[in-house]
Amino acid sequence: MILAPLVAGASYARLLHLLVGWIFAGVVLMIYPGTYGKSLGGILTSAVPLDAALLALVALVPAVRRAEGVQARLLLVPDREEDIGVEPSGTWADRRRTAGWLVGRVVLGSAVGFVMAFGLAPVFDLLTGPHALRYLPLVPVLALGCGWLVVWVGRLQLAMATRLLGPSPAERLAEAELWAERLLERNRLARELHDSIGHALTVTVLQAGAAREVGDPAFAAKALEVIEETGRQAMEDLERTLVLLRETPAGGASAGGASAGGAVRNAVATEQPGIDQLPALFDTARAAGSPVEARIEVPAGVLPGVLSRESYRIVQEGVTNALKYAPGQPVAVRVAVRDGHLELRCANRLAAVPVRGGAGREGGKGLRGIRERAVLLGGAASAGRADPLGPPAGPSADGAGEWVLDVRLPLRLGA
Repeated sequence: MILAPLVAGASYARLLHLLVGWIFAGVVLMIYPGTYGKSLGGILTSAVPLDAALLALVALVPAVRRAEGVQARLLLVPDREEDIGVEPSGTWADRRRTAGWLVGRVVLGSAVGFVMAFGLAPVFDLLTGPHALRYLPLVPVLALGCGWLVVWVGRLQLAMATRLLGPSPAERLAEAELWAERLLERNRLARELHDSIGHALTVTVLQAGAAREVGDPAFAAKALEVIEETGRQAMEDLERTLVLLRETPAGGASAGGASAGGAVRNAVATEQPGIDQLPALFDTARAAGSPVEARIEVPAGVLPGVLSRESYRIVQEGVTNALKYAPGQPVAVRVAVRDGHLELRCANRLAAVPVRGGAGREGGKGLRGIRERAVLLGGAASAGRADPLGPPAGPSADGAGEWVLDVRLPLRLGA
């Protein structure tokens, strides 16, 4: 345990990094003020200000920060490379931090070089003198001490590099925001897949089951036609989403990542169905055996594109839930603009005999996705059992009740 750090390759790489700083100080010292006839105090008072001034001037060059970051990653061997940045200086704060790093690096390297060059010289004289055998037991102790000095100073330099060459708080915040944006994009694509594929599978299962039960060739042909059309639409949605996922970088914050995120948003925005395609959705539900009464009271051109697309997906999920958990029961859908808001309501009679798997409806992924969509659009959503409002979606004869989904979204996003 004591010797492991002393034989690790990272310790010697860090020693090399330290010696580079010492060599820089030595070169400057040889040029000015020199060492001939100078005391140690005189050398320090003359050389330190000159070194610091030169390093501060060098730190003004943006590329220096990048060069130092690359070198630190290679020689200081951090646990995570991203802890040390490799971007050029972009602000004056970056330049100040780079200057602090350069000065600190030279100070640490010079201190270690001074100890090794001048501190060990008297010990070397003793070990090579006439009484060398008397001082021979000191060799392991000195070797261990020097080795651990290099290890600890190397660790100190790594910590300093992480602090001064690592991403600034503003850069970390920007990276976190970009990562959060990318996660939101992927969550959105996941919701799109859930809504589209879930609806297609629900319709397919219902149509296939009904065709088998009825046994009418004409009905079976119609069911197969609906299954074919629904499956084709689902395959198109799946292919489009997979293309977008392949084009989105998996990780790393970069300008390219931001552009890819924007490309995903634009592609999703331009290719998704809107509220004008709700009649086709209702026809699919009717073909699956559930009567649908729909009232769409939205003037043309009133809804923004994103609101139209999200509203379609919300209604689609509501209808899919009705088909899934109460197949064959009447469904009433109302889409209307009231007081600057878009109101979406989807109500269906509850099945007298609960459908297998229907117990998890209230906490399902679909309803959670609807609530997330509503919140992102500045609105709210609620779903659950409710008192019947009338014949279209009233309670069944046995008093099973109805299930109602209500969503209210502002027409002006952010309002």
